Amino acid sequence: MSPKYTLFVGTFIQLPRFKSEEGHQLAITRGALWVSTADGTIEGFDWSIANDRDLKRFLRHKGWTVVGYKDGHNKNKHGVEVTLVVAREEENEFFFPGFIGMPPYPTHPNFPAYTTNTEKHPIDTHIHAPQYPNAGLFGDAGLLHWLKNYTFPIEASFGSSKFPSIPPPNAYRVYNQVVARTLANGTTCASYFATIHVPATNLLASLCHARGQRALIGRVCMDRPEQCPDDLRDESPDIAIDKTQASIDHIHTIDPEGALIQPIVTPRFAPSCTPRSLGKLSKLAASYSPPLHIQTHLAENLDELDLVKKLYPESRDYTSVYNYFKLLTPRTILAHCVHLSDDERTMIAENDAKLSHCPASNSALGSGICEVRKAIDSGITVGLGTDVSGGYSPSILETVRQACLVSRLLPHMSRAQPEEREGTPDDNDDKVPREVLSIEEALYLATRGGAAVVDMADQIGGFDQGMVWDAQMVKLGKFNPAGRWGKTGGVESAVDVFDEGA
Repeated sequence: MSPKYTLFVGTFIQLPRFKSEEGHQLAITRGALWVSTADGTIEGFDWSIANDRDLKRFLRHKGWTVVGYKDGHNKNKHGVEVTLVVAREEENEFFFPGFIGMPPYPTHPNFPAYTTNTEKHPIDTHIHAPQYPNAGLFGDAGLLHWLKNYTFPIEASFGSSKFPSIPPPNAYRVYNQVVARTLANGTTCASYFATIHVPATNLLASLCHARGQRALIGRVCMDRPEQCPDDLRDESPDIAIDKTQASIDHIHTIDPEGALIQPIVTPRFAPSCTPRSLGKLSKLAASYSPPLHIQTHLAENLDELDLVKKLYPESRDYTSVYNYFKLLTPRTILAHCVHLSDDERTMIAENDAKLSHCPASNSALGSGICEVRKAIDSGITVGLGTDVSGGYSPSILETVRQACLVSRLLPHMSRAQPEEREGTPDDNDDKVPREVLSIEEALYLATRGGAAVVDMADQIGGFDQGMVWDAQMVKLGKFNPAGRWGKTGGVESAVDVFDEGA
């Protein structure tokens, strides 16, 4: 008989669901939390456990037997069996919610009976899986030049005119790498853009499912002849819909309940799609109950905005294009949103569409800085995206850093002449401008914020009872006051990842 629960003991750090008057603050709690091995949900917690004596008393009270232990933890030889995982305080270990996208880590060295089945972390709300080999290649121009010279060629290689029904070898190699690497960087859930190719897209879905990575998988739709290369274009809107349907059917076949893998309708962005395909994709998403998720790009680059004006002259602004075709829904993820008017932010909020903030990519491609605070104040739900390969790193933690850093530039950009500022210069210097994101706020966007963006706020992103256990064990190790690692020898991973109590 397998253990009924996995019992996690140690320090738990998370961002509460609701912020206090002082804003988002880290909640640091020491105690125990137990997870059902049947469905991976958090069954309960006890924050009174402060030491080994408290733990033994707790186990006796519960009538639980710890698998693999020969000492005083096992007073109940016929009790319910549990697996024990401890974050050691002396090694500066702690549990933190998974990021949305992370690969498997080895069994925790102290608990050989415990096997990590899947490993995950925070939530990556925007990542291009086929572009992973190009990470760090920004080019010397902006977005549209980068797409033409770097992105479209590598995406075209994920299909073969000679063998159109099977994924090419590089699809197996790259998709295995990207799933492993995102997992290794702490991503428990990812919203993936694939390519136009059905076999390769289906392969990505199957790999995520096999590795246990929670994912939204989107076959990219692009059918506008003058904007898409011939080898990376759907021949017609009807073919775009048929191929998208084929990938949806595959995903529903391998995961009928959508427990791990879900399809997401993916028009690349308005310039790559004909009006007819945008309308058909909207109807396709709405034909399901609940409606399918939708993901696309919005207002990333100024040249892109000019192109949208040219292609959709009847539209008041970029966001109105998506609104007209009913692509702004509560299950829509809009990546970037750098260059938005107040009216556009209001439109997004009124439709309850979500925003994926991609600061590393926005900086790398010179696109601009998303005004995240304005989006949040407008009522828009915001998460973080690596946007590989516009973003140079598949790490959401790096994206957290970049979100904090770029937000610090906004006050300097928005202020005009010194005499136009409110208050005295000294007053302004002592205040933290509202545009600036704190570390806690950025971590919130990486966990609970990302979970809300992918419509999983009640399932992942924190340690609330009834949520799925989707977490990482962070292992800082011993360090001296100067911050140097105290250990020598082989390099160890900083985290272990646990998913669904496995």
